[in-house]
Amino acid sequence: MLTIGRLAARAGVTVRAVRHYHQRGLLAEPERDASGYRRYDAQAVVDLIRIKTLADAGVPLARIDELLAAQPEEFAEAITEIDQTLEVKIRELTRHRRRIAELAAGDHLFLPSEVIDILDRMRTLGVSERTVRIERDSWIMLVALAPESVPDWVAAKDRALADPEFRRLYLACDEAMDWEPDDPRLPDLAIAMATWKAQQPDHQQPSAGTLSLMNANITATSPAWRRLMVLLSQARQA
Repeated sequence: MLTIGRLAARAGVTVRAVRHYHQRGLLAEPERDASGYRRYDAQAVVDLIRIKTLADAGVPLARIDELLAAQPEEFAEAITEIDQTLEVKIRELTRHRRRIAELAAGDHLFLPSEVIDILDRMRTLGVSERTVRIERDSWIMLVALAPESVPDWVAAKDRALADPEFRRLYLACDEAMDWEPDDPRLPDLAIAMATWKAQQPDHQQPSAGTLSLMNANITATSPAWRRLMVLLSQARQA
């Protein structure tokens, strides 16, 4: 006869696991003897080894009692069902691992490589990281909400970044983020931006709702930028 500790050692499990199997009703719990100890016989060793084997194979504890009492044909059917369930879980875990690996790529998870290249070029030009993040978030919205517009916007941005005047204006806007809303330089900057924009070919626009969200993202962080957007709209209408 074995104590619980020796039973656990024979089966290669912990005493805590044995007690857990008792609580789940998987392993019979003997009465205490006169000295206050529970004594386990050889059958308990066999039962515990069977429970551990099934648990190690990935069989849910809720199904183990059913399998222990199953006839061979029922056992085979149940194991097939459990295997199919595990196969589904494996596919899900594989997908999750792939997504986790993609997360390590940072912005590449959300944006195509040509947009990442644009953001990197902006950094090379000396654009502040906070403005790059704002631009990135606008691209994320565009990619998600109006993917059909992305190729045209990428081409337009590539052309713009090749233009020295655009680069000058973009860096000025970056600096203007910290200006006061009544800064006297803002009207001149708005006129210069409107003039440059009027000289550019039209490109595909997303819906008004998507464009509104993108503009809100741009202006949310800077009162000066909000006023600049108003001035820019006025300059275009003039």
